[in-house]
Amino acid sequence: MSTAPRDPASRVAARLAGRVAAGEPALGRARRVGRMLRALAATHPDSHCELDFRTPLELAVATILSAQCTDRRVNEVTPALFARYGAAVDYAKADRPELEEMIRSTGFFRNKTTSLIGLGAAVAERHGGVLPRTLPELVALPGIGRKTANVILGNAFDVPGITVDTHFGRLVRRWGWTQEKDPVKVEHAVGEMVPRRSWTLVSHQVIFHGRRVCHARKPACGACSLAADCPAYGAGPTDPQEAARLVTGSSRAQLLTQVGLPPDEPPAPSAGARVEDRDVP
Repeated sequence: MSTAPRDPASRVAARLAGRVAAGEPALGRARRVGRMLRALAATHPDSHCELDFRTPLELAVATILSAQCTDRRVNEVTPALFARYGAAVDYAKADRPELEEMIRSTGFFRNKTTSLIGLGAAVAERHGGVLPRTLPELVALPGIGRKTANVILGNAFDVPGITVDTHFGRLVRRWGWTQEKDPVKVEHAVGEMVPRRSWTLVSHQVIFHGRRVCHARKPACGACSLAADCPAYGAGPTDPQEAARLVTGSSRAQLLTQVGLPPDEPPAPSAGARVEDRDVP
């Protein structure tokens, strides 16, 4: 019995997947990526860093806390934390049990406490209490890797950076932009296809799409604005009504309207924050 896709969109996706697997020509990939970038910009005009912060140090702290934790949970914890610890030296001198208790709900709180105390001490001692604004200086600080540094650079200092978190890495591989798995190699591969000035914004757009539409286990393929250029179309339900139930987030009605679906389509029952919504270092 034939297993060929029956609907036209799936047949197109199958052919595209074949081209990607066989080695998509660089020009064809560049044009396809360009179309997807335009679709992302139109789909997520509200994309932004979803961690709440007022200063570069606050963003550094929030990003450290976001490892294996949802941004929503971090934003619930940080108001009291930022009120208690206003400067790098405050973290350096923090009472460890008190700090651990304040961030306990973000998970891995002992390791994160070690990172925050070390970060505060390093910033106070090496940089006069001011968070540095270059990649080499940032990655030399406790608790800050390249991903965290790019978040800080792009959102606190307006220095373009690509944030390769869980969502970004799996989506660009799913979309056939790159097959690299190492985050640094992913960053460089995507950086060659995206204008440097757009690195930070594109990072937000991809992450938004991963959290709201292109889920890890069951992407909402039938409600996705990128479907025409996605080689993985069909990895999730292609029926529009079924797919619509998988779309999440505060902009859900807008996302459904953009693809011609009723904005009041009821969502699937939620079991709380999914593992895929959590970030990893």
